[in-house]
Amino acid sequence: MVPHDLNTLMGFKKGNRTVYDDFGMMELANTGVTKTSALNLAKQLNLSIAQISKLLPITERTFYRYTKNHKLDKYVTEQVLQIAQVAARGFQVFEDRELFLEWFNSPCIALGNEKPINFLNSRFGCNLVLQELGRIEHGVNV
Repeated sequence: MVPHDLNTLMGFKKGNRTVYDDFGMMELANTGVTKTSALNLAKQLNLSIAQISKLLPITERTFYRYTKNHKLDKYVTEQVLQIAQVAARGFQVFEDRELFLEWFNSPCIALGNEKPINFLNSRFGCNLVLQELGRIEHGVNV
């Protein structure tokens, strides 16, 4: 199964927390996601705690200290959600988990021969990756 739904990527269960639109994303950013949700996302992307920490405004050491139900602050949560949006879109465009992860971790000409994963540490970088996924979906080669 390709996990192209943000709720699945984050490990949200029905009746627990689900996000369907930008209002839900805003509310979730204000309340915070748990460390467990961030780890679920990292697992879907085959990222270690060290790797996901490099993409977030938090140190690896601090991330390790949090309990599994610790709610991440607004800024960390927003970055987790932006990464989740990119992942969900990538899984949707590629329709194959392994193909997306291969692209995600390989140099991309349109991104200056950088790996898309390297762009996910900021909102602007996430937007660049989303734009490239849109071009891929529509068959536009840059």
